[in-house]
Amino acid sequence: MGTTRGEIVAATLAVLDEHGLDGVTMRAVAARLGVQHNTVRWHASSKGRLLELASDELLAHCLDEPLPEAFPERLKELGRRCRTALLSHRDAARMVAGVFAAEPRTLRYADTVIATLLAAGHSPRTAAWTHWSIFYLTLGLTQEQQAAQETAPALPPGQVPADTYPALAATLSYVGPDNFDQRFEFALDLMIAGLPRVEGPARCAPAADQP
Repeated sequence: MGTTRGEIVAATLAVLDEHGLDGVTMRAVAARLGVQHNTVRWHASSKGRLLELASDELLAHCLDEPLPEAFPERLKELGRRCRTALLSHRDAARMVAGVFAAEPRTLRYADTVIATLLAAGHSPRTAAWTHWSIFYLTLGLTQEQQAAQETAPALPPGQVPADTYPALAATLSYVGPDNFDQRFEFALDLMIAGLPRVEGPARCAPAADQP
């Protein structure tokens, strides 16, 4: 029996975890599976295509469990699940940010987020742009968090003298590479608070999380 696309994608994520994004190559995936390079190329014609498939796989389980019915908790939970999925693999946020994965799982996730906003009474433009805003927030903060895990950057207090940067020095404890969970929740709440006011009761969101 030949190697399946699912096995190719699983091997890609395994290489990603072991070597990071820069170490993901067609040959590395083939070596992981013990197959010829052309076997990988049969399922993914280029490294870019390989990364698209792997990126789509990351969101495979975001809708497995039932979602809250009420808005905005449903929207927040979708954002949290996306972030959790990205954090489950090394360099995953950087990988996703570098591709355009218009694949079934990614599209289904986006459809569920947008449907949640539409059901809450928001306009199509607000729904689409809010989805992208939350997604970009998630990608950016997760990239920072995953980079911090690799390099542990920190801003030394001596580099930010209070007489030169008084405001920054006063808030330095909130600037470092930590508190990622709290920062994510803060930004998510801020985005939701800034949504246009909707008149009237929100409709129940469609059960997009059901098969």
